[in-house]
Amino acid sequence: MNTLPYKAFLFDMNGTMIDDMDYHTKAWHQILNNDLQGSFSLSEVKEQMYGKNSEVLARFFGEDRFTQEEADHLSIEKEKIYQKEYISHLKLINGLDTCLARAKEQDIKMAIATAAITFNIDFVVDNLDIRSYFQALVSADDVTKSKPHPETFLKSAEELGINPKDCLVFEDAPKGVEAAQNAGMDCLVITTMHGKEEFAQYTNIIGFVEDYTDPQLEKLLSGKKQ
Repeated sequence: MNTLPYKAFLFDMNGTMIDDMDYHTKAWHQILNNDLQGSFSLSEVKEQMYGKNSEVLARFFGEDRFTQEEADHLSIEKEKIYQKEYISHLKLINGLDTCLARAKEQDIKMAIATAAITFNIDFVVDNLDIRSYFQALVSADDVTKSKPHPETFLKSAEELGINPKDCLVFEDAPKGVEAAQNAGMDCLVITTMHGKEEFAQYTNIIGFVEDYTDPQLEKLLSGKKQ
């Protein structure tokens, strides 16, 4: 029986469960510059590649540049580049395998709540054989509005049958933390891509960890709210 302070854990995926954001940046950089003849730096791409893939394309080239069919095609092509480059490096962030197993033992419900498309969620959970840990998988394909809008997290909570206030979000990005705050959820930040100073404006953060071996996770899974 779960006697912990949270009844559900909602995990962002990229940068939170796997440390792969540099591979996404490079894949976008290739699509935007080589395929679409843009002239964007890696730092520009990194700053703007949040949300749905179609939103990223619109951010760089304008709302009316691509039809939905064209955007969907480019989205899949970008993910194929990413998957080909990342597959040999694919692994969970240190300690997450133990964290997932402990949470399951404690009857904590779990979801992946991400701006990634289903194609990429399947790539991660099936190659790492972790699908059985999650009772809900919410992707960009399942929501109308992406982070920082709270829809991704609220839909995850709804699918798990858990009140939003009883969910803890694991995130690595400011936009994701903002989405959790907008959903009325606490958040634990994984500092894979962003430093603590980038989250100063948010009031829902219970802590910062470099990975899942941090003692804060042991406290959390022992029933001690941060």
